[in-house]
Amino acid sequence: MTSIRQPAVAGAFYPGSADELSAVVSGFMAQAETAVPADAPVPKAIIAPHAGFVYSGSTAAAVYARLKPAAATIKRVILLGPCHRVPVRGLALSSAEAFSTPLGDIPLDSEAARVVAEMPQVQVFDATHAEEHSLEVQLPFLQMVLDDFKLLPLVVGDAGPEAVAEVLDALWEGPETLIVISSDLSHFLDYDSARRLDGETCKAIENLDPDAIGDSQACGRYPLKGLLALAKRRGLAVETLGLCNSGDTAGDKSRVVGYGAWAFYEGQEKPAEQDDFEAKTRALLQKHGDILLKLAADSIKHGLATGKPLPVNVDDFPEAVAAPGACFVTLKRGGQLRGCIGSVQAHRPLAPDVAVNAFSSAFRDHRFSPLTDDELDGLELSISVLSPHSPMSISGEQDLLDQLRPGVDGLIIEDGGMRALFLPAVWRQLPQPGQFLGHLKAKAGMAPDHFSPGFKAWRFIAAEIAVHGKDAAALWA
Repeated sequence: MTSIRQPAVAGAFYPGSADELSAVVSGFMAQAETAVPADAPVPKAIIAPHAGFVYSGSTAAAVYARLKPAAATIKRVILLGPCHRVPVRGLALSSAEAFSTPLGDIPLDSEAARVVAEMPQVQVFDATHAEEHSLEVQLPFLQMVLDDFKLLPLVVGDAGPEAVAEVLDALWEGPETLIVISSDLSHFLDYDSARRLDGETCKAIENLDPDAIGDSQACGRYPLKGLLALAKRRGLAVETLGLCNSGDTAGDKSRVVGYGAWAFYEGQEKPAEQDDFEAKTRALLQKHGDILLKLAADSIKHGLATGKPLPVNVDDFPEAVAAPGACFVTLKRGGQLRGCIGSVQAHRPLAPDVAVNAFSSAFRDHRFSPLTDDELDGLELSISVLSPHSPMSISGEQDLLDQLRPGVDGLIIEDGGMRALFLPAVWRQLPQPGQFLGHLKAKAGMAPDHFSPGFKAWRFIAAEIAVHGKDAAALWA
């Protein structure tokens, strides 16, 4: 018989009926999603508050909204929060097989539990989980944002930052694993005092400084400080997404509780030239993207009629599009790849590069037969503009994997005459570095375990513009 931890604060901290709960969380999320930049990265770890939804739900939604692009990627959530009811020393696992909310049951990750169960700071202690709200109030947001996932809930009592960091480090894994720290901030100060103290806590979090957070600054200080210690060691970037208190939401200002939301990102440190390329290329695509998409479509239609790419006179195009550039053009039908050809580095103006590569993607990709007229219906098109590629200094395969930035890097590999390239967009289908590299090796004709002293790798970034559905259909009309 399955052991299920039943909700303890449904109907109090959040609505007790599934329909009302779903509507409330959806409302918070809809408002938060309007503030998410289109190119926002997906966090590896988040900090979210755990008060009643009427008080802190909007702040929590600000950080949960950042997870939506990874709804299908995230398969495991490591959830840490403080104990408010039954004290515990160290970190406490649950023996339950699932945690329940009005939205349904969430299976617990027994495999992840086994990874840390033998650590001296970890124990199984169901009593501290039974009525603990700090973990429970996060669950409806996770259920509404993510697809299928497993949960590892840990109640954290008196535990040093390194003890917590050791557990998190053992469970870190790749993009399929999300770390969630549940914590409110200051408690029961007047409004202005709370704002000052919570501002200091925010600064400590942004500086990844666990030593700057005192006992009165966050009820979840033990798990929070552990995350900060590990985030600093792993070189994570942090972004503040919300900071307020109950006096700003649904309470009076004489005695308030503070709330904040933060997102932590892997691989966000970028050289200045990368920032410059991204800014310039995003601006180019925003201003001239429609011209490039139409040019690609026109070249394909010209190819259907003549068997040749569309001739391009660069004098007919804006200066930015007539400048040298390297692109890949990708075609899909029904979500499946239908062609992808491009230039690894700039060797001609961008406009003719788009026209030639669009034609080649449609008619010269050796993996597919040439495109036919009846395939235009439902054909989707994307253009990726590539940065110059940079050689990577690697001591071995694991070093290469450790250096890769999921969702950011495009990769070129070469060894013994074998060579292949993946665009950054491929991370959407292959979110783990091992998967990404393994499939790229297969594309190059390498064995899965292939590596040699002559193995070379280059990385690059890319900015993408795409059309789908009705917008794509309009291109072929």
